[in-house]
Amino acid sequence: MKIDAGRIEVICGSMFSGKSEELIRRLRRAVIAKQKVQAFKPEIDDRYSPDDIVSHDDRRVECRKVRAAAEIPALVDEDTRVVGIDEAQFFSEDLVDVCERLAGEGRRVIVAGLDQDYRGKPFEPIPQLLALAESITKTMAVCMVCGEPANRTQRLIDSDERIVVGAGEAYEPRCRRCFRPPGSGLDERLTEPREAQRRSAGM
Repeated sequence: MKIDAGRIEVICGSMFSGKSEELIRRLRRAVIAKQKVQAFKPEIDDRYSPDDIVSHDDRRVECRKVRAAAEIPALVDEDTRVVGIDEAQFFSEDLVDVCERLAGEGRRVIVAGLDQDYRGKPFEPIPQLLALAESITKTMAVCMVCGEPANRTQRLIDSDERIVVGAGEAYEPRCRRCFRPPGSGLDERLTEPREAQRRSAGM
């Protein structure tokens, strides 16, 4: 295989900001360019499909599920030019070495994931990947309280676990002003009807 200049591209942001949609778009364009593409996601992500990466608006691309990032290199075919990895926050920091290895082999590695957890803190391994990436795209959602651009993920259910797989029933995007991290003293806002939330935000 000819060794080209590999690269790492990171797509990050809050939930519902279009990260998976952008990953799927790039993978589809690579297919149009007649490049061999393989995609992976963590086994824990079973929300929409066992065999596809699926965006919240139901765009999808075929993928393979893995339990750990360390499994990925052995599953990548020699002639694969583009590797897509979704929901990176569900992998351990081993993903960083995996992406570096694949890029060092001359492959284009596109990674999508949350850059902040439900507390608004950096969500590994995305921060480490941001430091190594050749390209970074930060996507923004729409705050469900005030309608402003949102880059934080508000957890709507009661759990102290850092990783809780869920979608609209468990999370919503919030802007900096409307985000209520655990322990902020303002958690009661999570239980208000959304119309009341919007009125209190001055909408």
